[in-house]
Amino acid sequence: SAIVAYIHYLGIILCIAALMFERIILKQNLTKNETISIIIADVIYGIAGLAILITGILRVKYYGQGGEFYTDNPIFWIKVSLYILVGLISLYPTTTYILWAIPLSKNKLPIISENLVKRFKLLITTELVGFAVIPFFATLMARGIGIVQT
Repeated sequence: SAIVAYIHYLGIILCIAALMFERIILKQNLTKNETISIIIADVIYGIAGLAILITGILRVKYYGQGGEFYTDNPIFWIKVSLYILVGLISLYPTTTYILWAIPLSKNKLPIISENLVKRFKLLITTELVGFAVIPFFATLMARGIGIVQT
């Protein structure tokens, strides 16, 4: 139980760190090393996001307060919806980073417009806000807020 919780929290920390790194490094004229670093950060982000999902499911099913405690609580579904929304937002940058591998494999740098940088920074900021808000809903949920007493 403690290890699963630890991996869950570590995943959150790694997601935030990877997103912050991407947001800080992202610019128009990336060097080859910066481009590769962003791709690696996004891979870490993806693995950490998957770890959050898997450990979250394990916590609901086996290590938490019982599945009904979570699934009967609308706060839980807000939290899950935010997680899904953040994941969907991340698909565009991730797909683009994967496509950057094509010019990199030919020893060329990807062409990055100013608009793309602005768009990605907005998306990454939105993801960061999501990752800041999700734990708030988790703390509400853990305290039973949202459960209707009958």
